[in-house]
Amino acid sequence: MGPGGIATIIAAISLLVIAIALAYAVVRVGRLVDQAGTAIGDLTNEVTPLLEEVTLTVELINGPLQSINKVTKTVEGLTTKISDTTEGFLDKNKMAMNAAGAILAVSKMKKKSSAKKSSKKSKVTDEEFE
Repeated sequence: MGPGGIATIIAAISLLVIAIALAYAVVRVGRLVDQAGTAIGDLTNEVTPLLEEVTLTVELINGPLQSINKVTKTVEGLTTKISDTTEGFLDKNKMAMNAAGAILAVSKMKKKSSAKKSSKKSKVTDEEFE
């Protein structure tokens, strides 16, 4: 056997080793794909009930939210009507509002003066007991 024959044997053995390594890699990749498929199937089986529960929860929450929305719109309409009425009253009755302001000012002044008188009376009664 000459040097060419030995080189041929070495090349053949190298190709055999490479083929075995490729076959091993293909088998490993096949197992990986099988495991990934199994994991995805399990995940799908677990996620489906969760999605159904989330859908049910969202549907249950939407009912009260729609009621709150109706109440909010009603309150908004009522507030607008009150604001318009108040604005109209103030625009038409400026003299009445001025008179009401004066009456409030006088009543506050009376309260202050009566509070001063009652505090003077309590001081006098405290001094009498000493």
